[in-house]
Amino acid sequence: MTIDNDAANLPAQLDSHGTDDSIEVSRGWDHIGAIVVDATLQRRQNYHATVRPRVVALVGAWPDAATTSGFRRRLDTGTLSEVISWPSPGRLAQVEDMTRVFESQGIETVVELRGALGDDASRAVLREALGAVRHVSPKTLDYIDTLSGVSTGGAVEE
Repeated sequence: MTIDNDAANLPAQLDSHGTDDSIEVSRGWDHIGAIVVDATLQRRQNYHATVRPRVVALVGAWPDAATTSGFRRRLDTGTLSEVISWPSPGRLAQVEDMTRVFESQGIETVVELRGALGDDASRAVLREALGAVRHVSPKTLDYIDTLSGVSTGGAVEE
């Protein structure tokens, strides 16, 4: 189900730990695992009812997954589906694939992700690699910008 109400689908403003219940519109997460899971789950889902609670659960359960290597260690336990209450193997595979891209690009932190997205050369390489992941559309790429705190000037409508 697609919800066309952009305000209902945008994440809430988040603090440095990735959680906050403020009503302001988000500019992102300071947690690599949260960015990957949020970007993966957002397709055709209501943000506040479906995506945000799962991402908040992930941040709470896996605070050490704020880095790509920490997220990888947690993913390797095979418990992501339980942590985020998401049984669909397709979305879980997409999380794995996006994480592999961050690993292959040497992106360990959200600061490094922002840096890569802010540099024209590395941005093009990263977006191409992420775009090769199944279900990562140009809108999802722009959404990753938003989640990492990079301004794109465009709104996500998925």
